[in-house]
Order: sequence, then C-alpha cells, then structure tokens
Amino acid sequence: MTSYTSCFKPSLLSRAVLSALLIPASVTAFAQEEDSSRVRDLGAVVVTGSLIPQTEIETATPVMVISAEDIQMRGFQSVADVLQQASFATGGIQGGQTSASFTQGAEAASMFGLDPGYTKYLINGRPMANYPALYNGSDVFNNISGIPVALIERIEILPGGQSSLYGSDAIAGVVNVILKKGVDQGEFSVRGGFFSEGGGNSLRFTFADSYSGMDGRLNSLLGIQLDDRAPIWGYQRKLSSTYNFDGYSTAVPSRDFVVIDALDSTYVFPDPNNCANTTGNFKGTTQQFTRAGFGTYCGSFISPGYRTIRNGKESAQLYSYTTFDLSDTTQLYAEVMGLYEKVEYATGSSYTWWGTSSTFGAYYDPRYPDTLLNLQRAFAPEDIGGKGYRDIMNTDTNKALTVTFGANGQIGEWDYNAYVSRAEYRLTENSWVRFRDPVDNFFIDKVLGPQQGWDPFYGAYPVFTPDYAAFYSPLTPEEFWSFSGFVDNKSRTWDNLAHIQLTNSSLFSLPGGDAGFAVVAEVGNEGWDYSPDSRMIEDPDTLVSEIWGQTAVSGAGHRSRYAVTSELRLPLFNTLTVSASARYDAFDIAGETVDKPTWSLGVEYRPVESLLLRGKVGTAFRAPSLADAFQGISGYYSSVTDYYRCSLDGYLPGDTDDCNWDNEQYFGQSSGNPDLQPIEADVWNAGVVWSPTAKLSFAVDYYSWKIENEVDSIGADDLMRGEYYCRTGAAGSPIAACDDILTWVRRDANGELVSLYTPKVNIAKQELEVVTASMNYMLDIGRFGSLAFSGNYTNKISHKLWSTPESEAVDLMRDPYYMWYYDSYSKTRTDASVAWSLGDWTTTLYANRIGSTPNYLAYAQGYGYEHSSGQKGAKWGPYVTYNASVNWRATDDLTFSLMVNNLTNKMPDHQAENYPGTSSTPWNNYYYDILGRAVYLEAKYTFGAK
Repeated sequence: MTSYTSCFKPSLLSRAVLSALLIPASVTAFAQEEDSSRVRDLGAVVVTGSLIPQTEIETATPVMVISAEDIQMRGFQSVADVLQQASFATGGIQGGQTSASFTQGAEAASMFGLDPGYTKYLINGRPMANYPALYNGSDVFNNISGIPVALIERIEILPGGQSSLYGSDAIAGVVNVILKKGVDQGEFSVRGGFFSEGGGNSLRFTFADSYSGMDGRLNSLLGIQLDDRAPIWGYQRKLSSTYNFDGYSTAVPSRDFVVIDALDSTYVFPDPNNCANTTGNFKGTTQQFTRAGFGTYCGSFISPGYRTIRNGKESAQLYSYTTFDLSDTTQLYAEVMGLYEKVEYATGSSYTWWGTSSTFGAYYDPRYPDTLLNLQRAFAPEDIGGKGYRDIMNTDTNKALTVTFGANGQIGEWDYNAYVSRAEYRLTENSWVRFRDPVDNFFIDKVLGPQQGWDPFYGAYPVFTPDYAAFYSPLTPEEFWSFSGFVDNKSRTWDNLAHIQLTNSSLFSLPGGDAGFAVVAEVGNEGWDYSPDSRMIEDPDTLVSEIWGQTAVSGAGHRSRYAVTSELRLPLFNTLTVSASARYDAFDIAGETVDKPTWSLGVEYRPVESLLLRGKVGTAFRAPSLADAFQGISGYYSSVTDYYRCSLDGYLPGDTDDCNWDNEQYFGQSSGNPDLQPIEADVWNAGVVWSPTAKLSFAVDYYSWKIENEVDSIGADDLMRGEYYCRTGAAGSPIAACDDILTWVRRDANGELVSLYTPKVNIAKQELEVVTASMNYMLDIGRFGSLAFSGNYTNKISHKLWSTPESEAVDLMRDPYYMWYYDSYSKTRTDASVAWSLGDWTTTLYANRIGSTPNYLAYAQGYGYEHSSGQKGAKWGPYVTYNASVNWRATDDLTFSLMVNNLTNKMPDHQAENYPGTSSTPWNNYYYDILGRAVYLEAKYTFGAK
C-alpha cells in the first residue's frame, strides 16, 4: 500500500485542528499526552472535500468531524442521532413520529432545511444506495438507519455545494461515513437501554476483530452489529396518549361513530341506544359526546394513543474490509456491507376506519329528506381482537448488500485507486389494509341495506335506509378480519459503479510547496423499481384500486451515467494556496442525454501561522432522479377554484369568493417526467479559522446558495390559473405551454371540471444564506486531569422560496406558515460539549439547543393573533436538552459506560397549550420529540492484543 510521508513541520493551526480531531469529547488521548508539542507528525492525508492528500487539515472547504469517541460519549445511538442533532440540522424531517408518512420506517436528516435528497451520502468515500421508497411520496433519498454506528471511525460533514468533486445531489453538502479498516484488538460490546417514561427497551451487540496472515500481507476486519428495540406507543407518553386537554379550547374526543351531514358538516345522531353498544371500545372509554356547533356522536379521548411514536426495530449489520499487498506498490482490497432490518410501526386509529364518503361520496336517507349523509367509524382494539393494534402493525423489511473490489498503489510518481462496486437495496412493505369490495359489502349487508335508487337532488348519490343500531355496534374479530389483511409492496434500487483515480501530490514545485493534481473517471448505471401489490394499483377505467381508501405509486426505470473530475491544488506561496476543481456528468435517461458541468475555485490565505482566511465559489446540481423521471401515475381527490368558469360569470382571479365554481372537486393525477432538466445551484462560502494556541481554535464561515430549476408537481391552482390565461388571453403567464395545459385540464361535454394532470416540472427556486461557527479548546488541569470544550453553531440568515417563476418570494425564516409548512425550520441551532478525563475515568456533558420556532397559532393565524383564551401567535422559546456519559476503564481489557440522554427528561409539553383541544399531536412532531429520558449501560471487552 502506498505510504505517504512528510518532513514538514505542522503549522500551529494544523496542530490545533489535528488535536481537536485526535482528542474528541472523551479526551482520553489528551490525558495521556503530557506535552502538546508532541502531536504526532502530520503526513499528507486525504480529507473529505479534496481528492489530493495534503498536510493542512483546514482548507478552503470547511469540514466538521465527529469521531467514534464523540458518538460514544455524547450518547448517540445511531447515525440518525448524530446527524439529526448536528448544528446544521435546522430543518425538521418526517419519521417515526409523523404517522402515515410515506417513509415512516426510514430515517433521514435535513442539512440547513434543504430536502434530504440534496445531501450526498458516502460510505468510505463511495455513494450510498438510494432508498427504494420515496420521501414524502416523491423524492429520492438515503435511509441512514442501516449504518453500523458501533463500527464507525468518524463522520466527516462538508457543508455547501460540492458537486464539482462528488457530482449530483451534493447541493446542501456531503456526509462521508468512514468505517473502521482494522482494530488493534478484538472488541465485543453489549449495550442495553430503556426510557424512564416506558417503552423503547433496546439491546445491541457488537463484535469486531482483525485478522492478519501471509507475513502481514493479508489483513481483514470483520464487524457485526445486532440491534433489537421495542416500539414506543402513543399511550406511553402523556402528550400523545389522548386528545389535548391542555389546549386553548375544550378537549374533543375522536369521532369513532358519527353520521355527518355532507352539506354542512354538522352531525346527525340516529343511534337508538345512545352509544350504549359502543362503550366497550378503547378500553371502555367510548361514550356519547356533543361537540358545540356540530352535534352528537360516540367517541373516545384515548384513541390517539394507539399509534407508535418510535418504530420498533430488529437489525443485523455486517461489515468486512480486506486488503492484500500484491507487491510493494500494489494493494488489492475488498469491502462487503450487508444489512437486514425489520422495522415495525402503527399509524393509529385516525388511519384505521371505514366510511361511505370514500366509495359513494355521500348517500341519501329518505328519513332525513333535506340533506345527504355520510357514515364514519373507527376500528377499536376490541374490534381487531388478539393484541389489538399490535396485530395490524406495518412492517418494513430492508435488505441491502454492497460489494466493492479494488486496487490501489503507485505507478511512477502517480498514485492510483481503482474499484468496481455493486450496491442493491430491497424493501418489502407489509401493510395492513381494508379490501374495498369486502369492506363495502360487509357494511352494505350489515348496515346500509340494499340500494333503493338515486338521490332526488342530483341523481348521483345512492339511496339507503341504514340500520343505525347496527352501525353503532362493535365488530367481532372474525368480522374485522373478513374484510382486512395485509399486502406487500416490493421495491428495489441498484447501482453499479466503476471508478479510477490518478493522483500526483508533487506534480511540480511552487514557492509554497508542491502542486497536486488528481483526475477521476467514473462510469456506471443505476435502477429503481417500485412494484406495489397489484391490488393497490388504480384501475384505469374506475380510477380506484382494490384497497379501500388507498392507492400506491408505481414506477421503474434505469439510467447510465459517466463522469470525469479533476482537481488542481497550487500552493503559490507559503501564505497562499489556490485550488480548483471541475467535473462533467452525463446521464442517459429514457434515451435522452442530460449533462451538467460544474466547477469550483477555492482560496486559502494564511497571513500568520495561526490564521486562515478561506473562500470558495462554484456550482452544484442535482440530476433528475429516477423517481422524478419514471414515477408512475398516482391519483388523489381535492378541490380547486375553476377560474375559467368564474370568469364567464364575471368573477376574476382574486375576487372569486361569491363564484359558484370557487370550490370544485376534481380527481387529480400526477407522475414523473422524463424531460426534466437538472436542478442547478450557484454556491459560495467564505470564512476564517484562528488558532491562537495549539489547544484552542475558532472557525466562522458564511454560505450562500441560489438554487434554480427545482422539481415540483404543478399546483392545481397554478394549473387552473394557467387555463384561464390560455382560454381568455388575459394578462398573465401560464405555468406551462398552453397546448399542455389544455390537455392536462379535462372537462366533460358540459364544461364541468373532471380531472387535472399535474406532472413534475422544473418550476421552483430558492435562496439560502447561513453562518456557522465552531470552537475547540483543551485544558490540562494537572493532577485533576484534563478538560476539552467543543461547540458548533448555525444561524440561517435568510431562506426564500419561489414556488413558481411568476410567484412572489416566500420568506421561510419570517413567514410562520411557511416556516412550519416546509418541514418546520429553526433559525438557529447549537451543540456544545465539555469532557473531563481523570485516570481511568472520562465523563462528558453534551447540550443541544434548538432556537425559537413559530408556535401553532402563529402557523395557523400569523404572528400577533390572539385567541380568546389569551394564547397568541408567537414563537416558542429555545429548546435545550442534555446528554451525559461516564466511562470507567475497569481493567486494561474491560470498560463500562453509562449514558443518559435527555438528562432532565425535557418534553415539549408546554407547546400543548397553544394547540386546540381537537389536536391529537399537540407538539411540532417534525422537530421535537417526546421520547424523554433514555438510559444506556454498556460493557466493552477487548481481547487478542496484536
């Protein structure tokens, strides 16, 4: 294997930064280092953000490093914990607390509030395979749940656009998870944990050992991580166990049995037994209630508790890295990563119900001659039988395998690294469903009775005379399972990649040192296939599937790609280094070539030994994803203003409140678009790093993004406005070509709106400005040991969004509605830690601070709004949680650890008073969690010293 050596003397700045990297939160190494001048000789190393090995740790590209010791001592249990609590994670994400999200079984992170798919994830410098299911039903992303956290050496995070080195997706930044290549001693650890509030018990086993043979020419690491954790149910936490009793309005129970007037949304109560037959449901809590202004129904306060707020999980992760020294200048290597993970979750009673609206729209009962009606009833645990909701949990089974074979070494003055890699990710979503015909026929036979014609108002709704006593009655488990069961949606992604890199760290000499050059060539192909259960696919004639209330998105496609990258690093003077990189990417999508060149130029200026001024400017992009291009047609129902028909009656856009066509129902369809162009971004950053001593360093950096051609589905309102412009010739810019718009808006022979087609198009743009700061300080306190301080801070100065080219900018940092709607942004976020080491003991206190965010009334009504209860539309104050840990090295081979996360058992329970009593989730579940205090105990044993 190529060995890089250097005779240079590390600068003060390099020593300070290197010390921070080598001596993380645990400060164990620092406690053993008596003389700070004896920092190990720093040879040329490869730092994420550059292809060229170099001697300076801090460059024009800021890098945040989270070491294995940081992960251990700060109590992080997974890669998701690490990234979701990082200071750059200023945007909320969908996950285990967001019931019925499209990827509830996966884990993601948002860098600076940008979409999860805008971050490039690497493992050992190679791209991760995409998750087969789509984030929010439309976007490709990486599931970071299956990375073996106990086998990580470090995680390197590069904020800012990095496409000139890493290609597509690296708009927000790059996360490189670097796994161990070997261990000095075999390791076995066992970790168990529990939550003080109940639920979520977990157990983790980790094994890692290295093998060496053939006189040291063959070296191999094998690592295994096994995890088992129980789910946390809503009823195990106060905030999620009931409807909101602490809100600004009276708590209102669920509508478990209700008959709704379809014309004015009030309730009819035809139960002859006044809910007496329903009282056994939800543990005997279902009763008769009257909601002011609406009417009487049967419901329960505790039904929200029957959902999971944290997924259960069983997983096995395998990792192996093997090298063989073929000669003094050539090394072969092989890497294998395998994942088997089963995640289970329940979406809750709000998504476990039946009603007439889905099938019939409404029905007419002659006994109520002045209106149309709808039945609606939830299914209780007693209806399900057995273990209740535990018997209808959804299960996502993940199977992933990545295999890499490569060689690296030297050819003359050039170093090379070449590999081929195959990654495949398979997902099976086993979901509980109601089968359309069986469930409708069951309630027709039991409740509705035979159809008796069509309604007298419109001639479009069926006439029934229901048996309401039968409707207000529980089911037997046999009846429940006669119309429900499970379906399997299967999907997969695969990615083949061949990569070769040539590097010369001493291309020629300059006054400041040797110039470095690297060139990379890549070629590969990738595919995506989402194949739902055939019963979930819509019938093209009826526009419904065999599953009641649900359809599924299908799609499949593949693309080939190639790329060429180069980087040049020029130390012009001892104080000035310039680096430049350029990359050309090309994709073959559906027979069409989509290509994009990107570039960057970086400057590092060191006027004195301890000070670095840096800056970088360039471009970034994201190619149309396979889902964007090949996602199949999916349907939905909604309503929209028919601007064209309103204009015929004299009502123009902006003045349609009194128009008869102001709220027209339609059937919508959306799909991918193979003609999409890349998302483009202009990016730059500038900053300063100062290290007044070898033990102290500060860094401040500014980042700017201008992102254009973002992919989004055309909004129904924009499409209808466009049709109005196209048909009338009125002043205004349609969202797409008029020929397309008039095809996408379907009307019947009478001009009634029938359906809309809203494909994905390049229409949106956004601009973002961010400032980050970091600090590291190490203090030797003599016989009392040593202390290490670390802190990171992010401030989003500005974030503006244009949803269409003609729309006005939305200020996502100041408009509370959009600040909440787009995944709940926080303006600032901070993390900090202090670690103390003394002899065989190390301890760390870690703090994480979320800055102010809009409260619910600000989101719903705006800042300054005041409810009659006294609650106001304002901001929630900063939210701080603490983790603490203690490590004790009992013997040379045995270490015990105690970790307490959320030490003070902090909960966002104060948020409930700003939500109405109708809320079942009275906290911002995109950004705050209600898991509470977690305690973990670990024992780690090392063996077989080498």
